[in-house]
Amino acid sequence: MAQKNATLVGATGLIGGQILQQLLEDPDFAIIKVLVRRPIDFTHPKVQLIILDFADEAAYQVAIAGSDVVFCSVGTTLKQVNSDMVAYRKIDYDIPVNAARFCAATACPKFLLVSSIGADSQSRNFYLKLKGEVEEKVGSLGLSTVSIFRPSMLLGQRAEFRLGERIGQVLMGVLGFLIPAQYKAIDVKTVARAMVAVAKKDTAGVQFYTYAEMMGLSA
Repeated sequence: MAQKNATLVGATGLIGGQILQQLLEDPDFAIIKVLVRRPIDFTHPKVQLIILDFADEAAYQVAIAGSDVVFCSVGTTLKQVNSDMVAYRKIDYDIPVNAARFCAATACPKFLLVSSIGADSQSRNFYLKLKGEVEEKVGSLGLSTVSIFRPSMLLGQRAEFRLGERIGQVLMGVLGFLIPAQYKAIDVKTVARAMVAVAKKDTAGVQFYTYAEMMGLSA
């Protein structure tokens, strides 16, 4: 198998950090372009660190160009944007949708997106509605392969403390046997392994992956 060039958007996040580690350890990937908004203290022979203003669409497209696969795991919270819904949408909608657009424009065949279980453009929940809108737009761009991953509660150690998420993790652990499979908590390492596995498969069209599929792929 010829080595691939990967681009990662969202490397500083919980899942993105794990995707990066998986790619670094995988000999099938020769170059990993890591797109970030500000400098990070990280070096590796396989990594090309690109500091980018994601609102600069021309620069964004240049950064995507030459990729065989693009991973997008970017996301924010209302707390991080001080409840600014416009800023929230620029991160959670504009960044992934533009990444997919530039995949199409530069003939990158594979786009992998972290979404959420329950994503639905018709939802009354702002978060799930936005995730659904992203999924629909990305799926409409004519890419050869779009792989959408829909985890539920994520298990992993974030840099910042989120009380609600920590409580949810505890409850998931105690009551997990009562929860339908697709809503079960999942370790971020499992999600990352599944994404890298799918990136190396020959698939076509828009594919969705929930708990059971991700568990199987990462085994």
